[in-house]
Amino acid sequence: MAATFQDIFKSSFLERMDSVPLLDMLLALVLAFLLGLFIFLVYQHSYSGVMYSPSFGVTLVALSLITTLLILAVTSNVVLSLGMVGALSIVRFRAAVKEPMDIAFLFWAIAVGIVLAAGLIPLAVLGSLFVGAVLLVFSRRRGGNSPYILVLRCHSPGAESAARDLVESRVRRLSLKSKSVGPGETELNYEVRLRDGDAGFVDELGDMEGISQVVLVSYNGDYMG
Repeated sequence: MAATFQDIFKSSFLERMDSVPLLDMLLALVLAFLLGLFIFLVYQHSYSGVMYSPSFGVTLVALSLITTLLILAVTSNVVLSLGMVGALSIVRFRAAVKEPMDIAFLFWAIAVGIVLAAGLIPLAVLGSLFVGAVLLVFSRRRGGNSPYILVLRCHSPGAESAARDLVESRVRRLSLKSKSVGPGETELNYEVRLRDGDAGFVDELGDMEGISQVVLVSYNGDYMG
């Protein structure tokens, strides 16, 4: 028997329109946006990789909002929650995560959305403040002792020894990573830890006789062996 126009508007779809109170939904979304923005700012200030990606920071804000929407829908209907579990089980994300800390920020954004949608607002706010403070503290401590790679191209053994003596006297720690010898030229790759951020020795190395090129780059383990 064909459904009438009146039967359509009596469907369970319309009955579920007020399953989530409008005020609760707005409050959860606003808090998700604010906490997502806080996660983005922490990510921006604690990032220590090679290439900073602003789009990933925006993704953290969007992920907090999307997760909040999803969990609000799940908590409003048990049958809907079972359907969503089955639908999400076939979703696959293939984007490579280059920085290990990015995984922590992704889980943090998802956790904020889940906790907010569950109505645990103090836990979401205080927990986010605590996690953000911990990440900022550890990122600053790590930044003060970050490693660098020093690349030297020398044309004589004497220049190689003189350059090493100069660097050893000016840095906190020096470690030879690789040495390549070619016709009339030697390339040296050192891992160095600067002393109070002092990189003035690079200019002195460039002025030394027998050294053709000096390069100092920040190193986090991604692009050098």
